[in-house]
Amino acid sequence: MTPDLNTPFFSVIIPLYNKENYIEKTLKSVLNQSFKDFEIVIVDDGSTDKSLEIIESFKADNIIILKQKNAGVSIARNKGVQAAQANFIAFLDADDLWYENHLFELNKQIRAFPDAGLYCNNYEIYHTNGFCKPAELNLDYNKDCLIVPNFFTASITNCLAWTSAVAVSKKTFEDIGGFDPDLKTFQDLDLWIRIALNYDISFNPTITMSYHFFIDDSLSKNEYNIMRYNGLKKYQEYESKNSGLKQYLDINRYALAIRCLLNNEDDIYKKLKTEINYKNLNVKQHILLKTPKYIVLKIKSFQKFLIKNKLYLTAYN
Repeated sequence: MTPDLNTPFFSVIIPLYNKENYIEKTLKSVLNQSFKDFEIVIVDDGSTDKSLEIIESFKADNIIILKQKNAGVSIARNKGVQAAQANFIAFLDADDLWYENHLFELNKQIRAFPDAGLYCNNYEIYHTNGFCKPAELNLDYNKDCLIVPNFFTASITNCLAWTSAVAVSKKTFEDIGGFDPDLKTFQDLDLWIRIALNYDISFNPTITMSYHFFIDDSLSKNEYNIMRYNGLKKYQEYESKNSGLKQYLDINRYALAIRCLLNNEDDIYKKLKTEINYKNLNVKQHILLKTPKYIVLKIKSFQKFLIKNKLYLTAYN
C-alpha cells in the first residue's frame, strides 16, 4: 500500500489547561524539531487564563486547536487522538519541553521495532530550575534502542514511560481503550500497565525531553488518593501471576501510603500496608512505612534542603 503523502507521520497531542506561563516554550520546542513530518493537535480543556490566546497567536499550518469545557486531561488527550490524522501519536504536556531530536529518536525506535506497543525515549527531570538529573531506570542499556525485558521491573525507581517522552500507534491506543476518562490521576500509569501486559515495550537511551518537577508543599486531595488506591486494585488478578507487576505496584503502594500518611488518610494508609509484599521494598522503604508522621515530615523537609543544594536522595535507591 502506498502511503498517503498528505498524512503526517506523527500527531503531537497537547492537552492544555491554564498553562500561560509555559505553553509558548512548549509549543516552540515542538516546532523546532529536526524531524518535521508532524501535526500538532492542541485540546484546550476550558482554560481560564491566556493559554488559548497564546496558542492562537501561532500561525503554523500544522497546528490544530480543539476546544472543550473543562473535563480533565484523559478526555482531552482521547479527544486529540480521535482527531489525529497520523498513524503514530506523541504526547506532550503543556509545561514540558522536547529537545530538537525528540521525534527523530522516536521515529528511530519505530523503524527498529515496528510491532512494539509503546516507544519510550529517555528523559531528564528538573527538580528545581537549576538542578536536573536523568531519570533513574532499573535497566541495563548502552546507546542502542532495545526491547525492554520487563517494563515493570525497569520502572521501580522512575517510570520507563513518561507521558511527554513516549509514542504509540493510534491503532494500539484505540485497541487498548485509551486513557480512562474516569481517572483524574493515575491515568498515565494505568495506560502503560495495560499496554505492557499486552505488547512489547521499546526504549531509546537518548535523552530527548525534560520534565519540570518542582517539589512544593501541596498534598493531593483525598479523592485523588482514593482514585490512586482503586487504580492499583484494578490489577490484583494480574499481579498474582506476574511478579514484576506485583513489585511495580507494591512500589506504587508504598509511595501512596507515604502520601496518605502525610495527608491523614489513615484508612487507605492501613489498607495499603496490608496489601504490600514487603520483599518488594528496600530497607529504607521498610523503615519509612513504620516511621511516625512527624519524622517523615522532617525527612521530607531535609530532602528539599538537599535538592536546593543540588543533591537528590530518595528512598528508592
